[in-house]
Amino acid sequence: MPTKLIINCETGEQTEVELTAEEIAQREADAIAYAARKAEEDAAEQARLAAKGAAEQKLLSLGLTAEEVAALTK
Repeated sequence: MPTKLIINCETGEQTEVELTAEEIAQREADAIAYAARKAEEDAAEQARLAAKGAAEQKLLSLGLTAEEVAALTK
């Protein structure tokens, strides 16, 4: 069973305690929420990079040099 560590800051005493069913459920819910949020952030970053690449390609097709495109996209 998962545990948590409780530290008494005044005495330095450390106690390892088993998590309750509610704490375990909350931990699992938090992990699921984090995974969903991370997936959304990753997808948004991939979309941003794809849009940036497409924009750079359009600028190159208009006749700008790679150096000019790099200066515009900094």
